[in-house]
Amino acid sequence: MRARFLFTLIVVSLAALSVAASQAQNDAAAPAPPPQQKTTASPAAPAPPPSVTIIGARDAHGVLGRDVRSPTDEDMGHIVDVIVDRVGMVRAAVIDFGGFLGVGSRRIAVDWNALHFGRIANKSDSITLELTKDQVTAAPEYKEDTPIVVLGASGTLQPLQFDH
Repeated sequence: MRARFLFTLIVVSLAALSVAASQAQNDAAAPAPPPQQKTTASPAAPAPPPSVTIIGARDAHGVLGRDVRSPTDEDMGHIVDVIVDRVGMVRAAVIDFGGFLGVGSRRIAVDWNALHFGRIANKSDSITLELTKDQVTAAPEYKEDTPIVVLGASGTLQPLQFDH
């Protein structure tokens, strides 16, 4: 019985060695697989830093909420929105015009080029609009999600034509 056990053990060992040797030959003949990319959450290389532009405090200011005055210093309202086209070009400003304390006021879209930003270093400085109070009073009201009528100072504003 002992001889039979030894014989079985030798046959199983030789079979295992034969399989291992065959596998080693196949591994040596086969090309090495390409190294796999790690799929971790962090990238292999850090992202490049963003570009930075420094604008002097006296060179640029926000315009929302700024008072708008006529060239003759009449109150024309204040800027409540800025309208840009599909390519990001500023086309108009929406001014809240007329009324008293928000009652009876109307929103009017005016050509961006009709505005002059000469003195806006302080929040109390106003923006000048090249239109008279009568012209702005006669303008149609601006309403979102409807065609926008933009009031221009010199009539040079061209409508945009987009393919739908």
